[in-house]
Amino acid sequence: MSNIHPSAIIGSRAVVDPSARIGPFCIVDDGAEIGPECILESHARVYSGVCMGAGNRVGHGAAIGAEPQDLSYTRDRAKPLSIGEGNHFRENVVISAGIKETHGTVIGNFNYFMNAAHVGHDCHIGDHNILGSSATLGGHVEVRDRTFLSGLVAVHQFCQIGSYVMVGGVSGIRQDVPPYCMANGQGARFVGLNVVGLRRNGFSQQQRSNIKHAYRLLFRSGMNKSAALEALHALPETPELESILEFLENSKRGLIST
Repeated sequence: MSNIHPSAIIGSRAVVDPSARIGPFCIVDDGAEIGPECILESHARVYSGVCMGAGNRVGHGAAIGAEPQDLSYTRDRAKPLSIGEGNHFRENVVISAGIKETHGTVIGNFNYFMNAAHVGHDCHIGDHNILGSSATLGGHVEVRDRTFLSGLVAVHQFCQIGSYVMVGGVSGIRQDVPPYCMANGQGARFVGLNVVGLRRNGFSQQQRSNIKHAYRLLFRSGMNKSAALEALHALPETPELESILEFLENSKRGLIST
């Protein structure tokens, strides 16, 4: 029995692994690549330029590799969408292809996109992230690893979200959110550490204390950013501190405030 439903439309130059399952009324464009054990449920479309690794699942009505929502877009400027393994795109999720960066849009591994989530062009998503229902990322956003962006979160273009971050629902992210933090509100602000997320991911009490101390210096000491960075560099080196410093030194839009 074929794994491709007879109502599906598969481009003659599409590459679909024999183990992949393509459901009713799906469309896979010429130039798209679907890896082993992938599932397209129904009415999903995978556009040209998408390279999808193994074990991904695409829900009803999702559009993977759709044209960027950028008024300057033309077909000759299209850049790819690269997807790793084990991602789950729920109903009506839209992931845009790239337009301006050579690498295009990049999705890592084992991410979960709830219904109607949207990832804009040229975004870079790491591993094990969750985007809640209708969460929206503008173009060029970077989301690192193991973050949780709640429902209706909107992230401004070019922002960075560090690893192990939790963002509360209906929040607007206009500036970078450093790792291990919680952010909340319209014009989201730092509201503390993502303690629950850190515990769930195996961070010890000592590691959590080290992170807390670093953010007290950054957000609660009254020092300006330059002085706070000097104080952070003076602390004993730990992987968590290195992660924080790397993020701060590469921040382009400035940090959320308290």
